[in-house]
Amino acid sequence: MNYRVLLVCMGNICRSPTAECVLRKFIKTNSLGSKIEVDSAGTHGYHVGEAPDSRTQRAASIRGYDLSQLRARKVAGQDLDYFDLILAMDKSNLDNLQRMATPEQLPKIRLFMDYAQNFDDDEVPDPYYGLGHGFDLVLDMVEDAAKGVVDDLKKKVASG
Repeated sequence: MNYRVLLVCMGNICRSPTAECVLRKFIKTNSLGSKIEVDSAGTHGYHVGEAPDSRTQRAASIRGYDLSQLRARKVAGQDLDYFDLILAMDKSNLDNLQRMATPEQLPKIRLFMDYAQNFDDDEVPDPYYGLGHGFDLVLDMVEDAAKGVVDDLKKKVASG
C-alpha cells in the first residue's frame, strides 16, 4: 500500500516544506519510506519555483534537516484526488483547500496540528514576517505533529 500525504501552507516556503522534510525523516526512521509519499505545496503561487526561505533552511539545518532541494509549488486540483491525506498548517489554508474540494475529498483535508501530542495550538504560526525565533517554534510544533502523523500512518499502513 502506498499512502500519500500533502502538507500545505500559503506560499510553500516556510511551514509546509519544513513539515515535508521532518515528516520524511520520521517516516524513514520508522521504516515506512517505501510505503508513504510526502510532498508539500502552497495555496498561493507567490513563490512557485523558489527554494524555502533562507531563515527556514537555517533553522532546519541546525536540527539536521536539509530543505535546499525543495521548490515551492501551488496546490493543483489533481492534488486533491492524488493525495490520501492533506494537512493544512492553519485554518485559513484549511478553508482554501476545503473551498477547492469536492464533497468526496473533504474528509481527507485536516489541520496538521490535529496530530500534535504536546502542543494545544490548532495552527502552526507563519514565521515569515516575524522574528527569527519563530522558525524554531515552527520546528518544535512540526516535529511534535509529525510524530503523531507517523503514529497514525503506522496504523493505516499496517491495516492496508
